[in-house]
Amino acid sequence: MTMEEIKSKTRQYLGKFFNGQHLNDYDDIFATGVVNSLFAMQLVMFIEKEFSIEINNNDLDLNNFKSIDAVSTLVASKSVVTG
Repeated sequence: MTMEEIKSKTRQYLGKFFNGQHLNDYDDIFATGVVNSLFAMQLVMFIEKEFSIEINNNDLDLNNFKSIDAVSTLVASKSVVTG
């Protein structure tokens, strides 16, 4: 899977919560006020299932989940990324 594929899947998932609001890959999703820290756990579950990776306690830092870029970097660090 490529970084762009990871970003695309993450963007699509987040789009369900942002009701068509445009998100740049670097936008802090928690700063928007649309989502909160409880949403972070839903995001963790999505990431684990969608990308077949395990998020461990060391990964549970909001900085790893605050943007599409951050999520894709985390996923890439835990899986094989092509291209």
